[in-house]
Amino acid sequence: MVSPSPGCVLVVPLLLLWVSGGGTSAQLVVNVRNRGGDVTQESIMADTEQDIITLEFQKSDGTLVTMVIDFKSEVQIFKALILGEMERGQSQYQVICHVTKFNKNEFISSDAMSKLRQKNPGTIRNAEDDKGQEHLVMDMGVDLEKSAVISRHIYNICSEAGAATYTREMDLKSLAKGNNRTLTTLLQATRRLTPSRAVRCMDSSDWLKPCTCQLEICIGWYPCGLKYCRGKDANGKVINYRCGIKTCRKCRQFDYHVKQKQLCVWDETWQ
Repeated sequence: MVSPSPGCVLVVPLLLLWVSGGGTSAQLVVNVRNRGGDVTQESIMADTEQDIITLEFQKSDGTLVTMVIDFKSEVQIFKALILGEMERGQSQYQVICHVTKFNKNEFISSDAMSKLRQKNPGTIRNAEDDKGQEHLVMDMGVDLEKSAVISRHIYNICSEAGAATYTREMDLKSLAKGNNRTLTTLLQATRRLTPSRAVRCMDSSDWLKPCTCQLEICIGWYPCGLKYCRGKDANGKVINYRCGIKTCRKCRQFDYHVKQKQLCVWDETWQ
């Protein structure tokens, strides 16, 4: 049996340290190997005062991905800042936001995250568990001016996205937890998108017609659970204590309506 020393518990041997105490905010920068073999750098920030976690990284094509978990509201926000193609008359960049219900067992708490430290910052990490891909059809648009009823963080995070902020009716119903009055309030902060009978953007030849766009966001490494070990305290009593983290990767494919194909040029190459 290994007894945990006061103040610090080994989380992953020679890789991560679990520090008791901590502050209201903390940041972890992690080198992650993705499915294609490329290495990206993730920044994971925990703010225990606001009870949020922010994960951010830049893809090889320049796309900046930000994921924010609002534990109090049980909401997860995905923002993608995608560089435009000037030769096609696009703006310098495009911002898209997707808002979903957060399941609490998918990520460790902000408090647990704030106590995580790296011992070897140069280590390239691979997730232990691949959660595969989740397909989400975004059928509602979010009104940023009223979005605080869903999460007070949406407005600031998605301000550049504007009308390109999406959610799902099923997520709103889940957030309402059976309370019709709450559901009505949530629905008032959204607009129902016209049921899209449009073709996939990748199958359309008209750059100016509406189509259904697909955007894939993959989080290559994140702490998705805690591990517990048995040890002895100073009096020799057997205790359970946090001694590690479980790490996961997960991809999400968002389907959503765009007014013109030129707002979804990346979809051309997806199969």
